[in-house]
Amino acid sequence: MQNPHTDTAETLYEGDQSKLYSGVLAHHDLSELKGEASRKQVSRIWKITLLLAIVTILEVSLGLYGHYQGVHVGVRNFFFIIMTIIKAFYIVKVFMHLGDEFKNFVTLVLIPLVLFVWFIIAFLADGAHWLHMNQTDPTRFDNKTEQAVPAKSPAKTPAPALQ
Repeated sequence: MQNPHTDTAETLYEGDQSKLYSGVLAHHDLSELKGEASRKQVSRIWKITLLLAIVTILEVSLGLYGHYQGVHVGVRNFFFIIMTIIKAFYIVKVFMHLGDEFKNFVTLVLIPLVLFVWFIIAFLADGAHWLHMNQTDPTRFDNKTEQAVPAKSPAKTPAPALQ
């Protein structure tokens, strides 16, 4: 429900945007959206977009440089993970508007995400351990140790003739 005392075009643009897009502001003058708070928000969005572009350029540059100059894969992967986390943080905070939400809501969103990432890491570690155990099990035969020789099959005897 619209409150005529507090729901101006500028406050709706900065806060509850559901009213902004639901047609409540269809009768408002768009010049009201040119306030100082709106200009600050637009400026903030452009700054974050520029920051994300710079981080992306750094990622691509390091990827190309590292590929052709032989930078260790672990160093490149660590750099990519850090840059991806930075980009994800700013995208979630600014463009998905979680930076303006209540802490409980952010926690409600982030805890399942952290658990999901933890599950992936745990399953990969468990799979790597299982693979290591199977490859180093001394009871298994592999190409490096003596292999069991299959038993010779008995000589085939002709089937008895039917009478």
